[in-house]
Order: sequence, then C-alpha cells, then structure tokens
Amino acid sequence: MTNTPCETCANYVYDELADCYFCTINLDEDEMRHFLMGASFNCSYWRNGDDYAVVAKQK
Repeated sequence: MTNTPCETCANYVYDELADCYFCTINLDEDEMRHFLMGASFNCSYWRNGDDYAVVAKQK
C-alpha cells in the first residue's frame, strides 16, 4: 500500500457550511492521530476520486 493523498480521495469532500474539506470515513483513534499529524498515512479507505479515471476504465 502506498501513501494516499487525501486530496485525491473520493471520501474527502467539501462542506460549504464549514467552508473546509473533511474525510467522511470514521477513522479509528490511531488512524486519526496519523491523519492529523500529517505523517505518512496509508489509508485503507482511500478511493480514487478522479471521475475521468473511473470513466476511462469503463470503456
């Protein structure tokens, strides 16, 4: 598993009311600590959020 940048994940969404991005997955305590520290984080919930890549595979 490689490091997974949250910005490319489908679970990392923008909340207009809070005016910020957040992860929709409920991370456990250790995962949240790594996430908040900005350390190398291998997220097992990461999904490709690139809609164009998903469509390209369907062809």
